[in-house]
Amino acid sequence: MASTCEVGAPEADCNGGCVQKVCFVIFLLLYAAVVLGNFIIVLTVMTSRSLGSPMYFFLSSLSFVEICYSSTTTPKLISDLLADRKAISLWGCMSQVFFIHFFGGVEMFLLTVMAYDCYVAICKPLNYATIMNGQVCAFLVGVAGAGGFVHSSAQILLIFRLPFCGPNVIDHYFCDVLPLLKLACSDTFLIGLLMVANGGTLSVVSFLVLLVSYVVILLHLRTQSSEGRRKALSTCGSHIAVVTLFFGPCLFIYLRPSTILPVDKVVAVFYTVITPLLNPVIYSLRNAEMKKAVKRLSPHRIIFVAKI
Repeated sequence: MASTCEVGAPEADCNGGCVQKVCFVIFLLLYAAVVLGNFIIVLTVMTSRSLGSPMYFFLSSLSFVEICYSSTTTPKLISDLLADRKAISLWGCMSQVFFIHFFGGVEMFLLTVMAYDCYVAICKPLNYATIMNGQVCAFLVGVAGAGGFVHSSAQILLIFRLPFCGPNVIDHYFCDVLPLLKLACSDTFLIGLLMVANGGTLSVVSFLVLLVSYVVILLHLRTQSSEGRRKALSTCGSHIAVVTLFFGPCLFIYLRPSTILPVDKVVAVFYTVITPLLNPVIYSLRNAEMKKAVKRLSPHRIIFVAKI
């Protein structure tokens, strides 16, 4: 494979100087909102004593991952919108593949952990503090990181086995396994199946585990009081909305080993830019404690944390 690859824009509609400048402003504002929104959640959880429960610890971890996840591809997209030649080095391309799958895998496992936390809080409230203690929470986040690393490493190893003969033009706005498969000058059927077994199966299994856990939670809520059901549904509703936004596009993209559709670019923009933007909005608007804590967040605390 050559030392550089040419990368396509997120959509053919962004051709032309004026249109690319408009797209530059739009994606710059979206990315700034992603970073700011998720950073506010991380900072709020760090500085608020009322948000010391495991749920908020996992939420802050998820927000941090969202910042990293979007930062893997969006800054390059923004800079390419003003560049005459949209190119990326081989190692830059491989780094994008690794980190997009690493942070995506971590997010999948974190969402599963958050569902487990929700299950323990609702179905075993008397044992919640014992089961979800600080050490257990840190261990679960560590497991999520390890799972993301294993998943991403497997994808990279499969990509490195492919021979690339050129032309190295990627029909996508970032490097990913499916566009790179199209550049290979060998039979990629088996590699494609292995990638689906890794990425697609992980998505399906994680989604099914989440689905089963929420069904169990909803069945358990039938025995709760109306006030208890309302609070539990408010919390679970946020989780379900985020899970749907994240897993929907992932299942659509990574369950097709050898097929690339024009709409894939739009879907990719959705799960790398729009979903990380919507997560803090969903969790903040549906959580009264979070809204109160964000309102109490003073500029002095932000400056203090920034200095640290």
